Amino acid sequence: MALLCSLTILAACGKKESTSAAATASTEYVVGADGAYAPFASENEQKELVGFDIEIMKAVADKAGIKVRIVNTPFDGLFNALAQGDRDILISTITINDQRKQSMDFSEPYFVAKQLIVLPKNSTVTKFDDLKALKIGVQSGTTADEAAQNLIGKNSPNVKRFESMPLSFQELEGGGVDAVVGDNGVVTNFVKNNPTKNFRIINDPSFPKEYYGIAVKKGNQELLAKINHGLEQIKADGTEDKIYKKYFADEKL
Repeated sequence: MALLCSLTILAACGKKESTSAAATASTEYVVGADGAYAPFASENEQKELVGFDIEIMKAVADKAGIKVRIVNTPFDGLFNALAQGDRDILISTITINDQRKQSMDFSEPYFVAKQLIVLPKNSTVTKFDDLKALKIGVQSGTTADEAAQNLIGKNSPNVKRFESMPLSFQELEGGGVDAVVGDNGVVTNFVKNNPTKNFRIINDPSFPKEYYGIAVKKGNQELLAKINHGLEQIKADGTEDKIYKKYFADEKL
């Protein structure tokens, strides 16, 4: 009888461990990405998110052995969604900086970026400092927003914030702002694909390099380790380089 009970207990324990392992393997992580940020993330005709960030995230997840579901999330709502648990992971051209590190944890960098200035071709502006007395369009909550605040003041009415980069470009075209500041990948993609807008780009050396990272909730080291493992793998086997060249053939990695 004692032997039978022991065997029954062992069988029950084995079944519990197996069920737990299966539950872990089936966990789906919800990823937030701003779908108005081509070529990093945008919606196709089927309302599916496509782009550089999306392919990087899927490749990382595959190598990390995790399941992900990527959800279109406006940039100005990304960080709250992560903090409240509505999103488990964020990938949306998020620059790693000390302020953001206080409320979230970042993976190793997956992209090197910098800010660029977009202007009408007839503008006399030659550098970022020339924008001090002008109206600057930025996407709300981005590092471009921070740069504009540092230049002309945090509460200056000349910093015009928009929900998305396409809206800021639209405002520039209509004359509502004198310039737009944004990440190089988005800026160069838009100007290249919209030659009739008569925009030009200024690359000001005063803008520092920025590094994009994949974000998780503060303290989630287990998930972060998986993501970093996936990143390491796609860098080692050439997957990251292949995806990069698909979207940024004219730029150096």
